[in-house]
Amino acid sequence: MNANSQLTSTINRVIQRLSYLHPPGRTIFTVSLLALSICCGTAPLFSQSTADSTIKDDLAKRSPDIHWPAGFSPGDAALFAHNEVFIKAPCATVWRHLVAAQNWPAWYPNAQDVKIANNRSGALQPDSIFEWSTFGLPITSFVHEFVPNSRLAWFGKSKGLNAVFYHTWYLVPTSDGCQMITEEVVQGPGAIAFRDKDPSAMHRGHEAWLNGLKQVSQSRGATD
Repeated sequence: MNANSQLTSTINRVIQRLSYLHPPGRTIFTVSLLALSICCGTAPLFSQSTADSTIKDDLAKRSPDIHWPAGFSPGDAALFAHNEVFIKAPCATVWRHLVAAQNWPAWYPNAQDVKIANNRSGALQPDSIFEWSTFGLPITSFVHEFVPNSRLAWFGKSKGLNAVFYHTWYLVPTSDGCQMITEEVVQGPGAIAFRDKDPSAMHRGHEAWLNGLKQVSQSRGATD
């Protein structure tokens, strides 16, 4: 199976997983067109020669230890961001704040209206499905990878952008804290349009997210 076929297959699984939250129709049809356009070559994949220097830098710094689903590796991305920060707190503390998704808006204003389906705890769990908004877009996401205190990743799609997202978080314990790495790949025509409008927007957003996570994890009482 070639890369485009793998990507199309992965996107179709995302659609099936999330479709029950929204009635069939235009939204699903739009994402299906995304898969078709990539498969048939009408949606160009990422080209370093035309990318903003921030994306080039991020590609050069990407972690070799991130787990990517088929068709969503950084080298195939229409849009990519890598960010990392050292947090002087145990990875278990950082993880606790990271998965408490309904609390994100308190320390990361770019995440709003977080609602986790069939879960009153307010925290992400394996296979969680959640709706939220970021960069002004309504997003529906589902957790694809969940390894406590170590790895978290989710797929996402938006009714307002013809694209599919895969956002991953990797926590690496150190002798005096936690190295937090986050990377995101976005595929599809909407990702290309987003990149062309402001190539470094996703990087800046993730930088703010990590800074907020660092602050809340290092705050007094955070390890209690």
